Amino acid sequence: MGSFMQKLKNKVVSALYLFSLTCSTLAHAGNELSYPQESHLKNMKQLTFGGDNAEAYWSFSGRELVFQSNNKNWDAKCDQIFSLNVDANESELKTSNRISTGQGRTTCSYFMPDDQRIIYASTHLGGSDCPVEPDHSAGAYVWAIYDSYDIFVANRKGEVLEQLTNTPGYDAEATVSPLRDKIVFTSTRGGDLDLWIMDIDGTNQKQLTYGLGYDGGAFFSPDGKRILFRASRPETEVEKDKYKKLLLQGLVEPTNMEIYLMDIDGTNLKKVTSLGRANWAPFFHPDGKRILFSSNHHSNKGRIFNIFMINEDGTGLEQVTYDTVFDAFPMFSPDGKRLSFSSNRNNGGSRDTNVFIAEWAE
Repeated sequence: MGSFMQKLKNKVVSALYLFSLTCSTLAHAGNELSYPQESHLKNMKQLTFGGDNAEAYWSFSGRELVFQSNNKNWDAKCDQIFSLNVDANESELKTSNRISTGQGRTTCSYFMPDDQRIIYASTHLGGSDCPVEPDHSAGAYVWAIYDSYDIFVANRKGEVLEQLTNTPGYDAEATVSPLRDKIVFTSTRGGDLDLWIMDIDGTNQKQLTYGLGYDGGAFFSPDGKRILFRASRPETEVEKDKYKKLLLQGLVEPTNMEIYLMDIDGTNLKKVTSLGRANWAPFFHPDGKRILFSSNHHSNKGRIFNIFMINEDGTGLEQVTYDTVFDAFPMFSPDGKRLSFSSNRNNGGSRDTNVFIAEWAE
């Protein structure tokens, strides 16, 4: 009887959830970019139009974003790095402003403190062609961890000025401290996907995390004293064996991750979320006490990602966005007044992911 009631309850919950999504979609059927439930987001603006555009991060001045895109109209055969002025008109936004070389594949760009240089990861030293993407024909969802990724600094003309990493293996996912003195990044140089930190000029590279699993997508707190990141932590021997075998193939399965927080020296590590499924792309609220992140924990089949907000102690979970497919990569502008994020909204039913900004309202 108990089993029957639980199954009935699950069906009712699933039906109510699907009904709420339908109502949300109907309410969004007009030309508005935001959904009625998105009370924290005002005066939303779409900044990119076509292709996959993601990981858009603010300049220190708060006037620009740098991001990765495979927009074919910009001659991007696979992800390349572009920048844009957030207050430009729509015709200007559709103009290419590429910063990467155009060779290989790139990821995870970020403005350096002077806003004239950009740090990003690229595979171009391993070959000018786009590297082969993972095979998803078997149904497994995996990310490629290309061992040809290294971290570079380029100017606005796309000229590479410096190479900050040169060890064998994956070096990527670099972000810069608001104090303008440190860079945190992910590397496999120690045999696992761990977080490392270095000085702004690339010196004094030190390992911060040691637990088995994928540690990545790290950002500094507003005061520069802590680091926020996503991590997988395989627990059973079967899970550990699967993780290690995939990593040897240059792959990782990002379907079970939680949000973690630690001091910039790697101490005081604590787990923020315990929601299950994929919780990732975390970023601090300007108050330094709350965290925005993307999650599919609420989705019946794990296919819907929305942005949530939570206190650093794991309490006070609140849903922020309500797109019916994908919202992720939230980042506050330096003044804390605007939020950038990537979304599948307003894409005409295609698979395009675009960059949006909105004014933040408490």
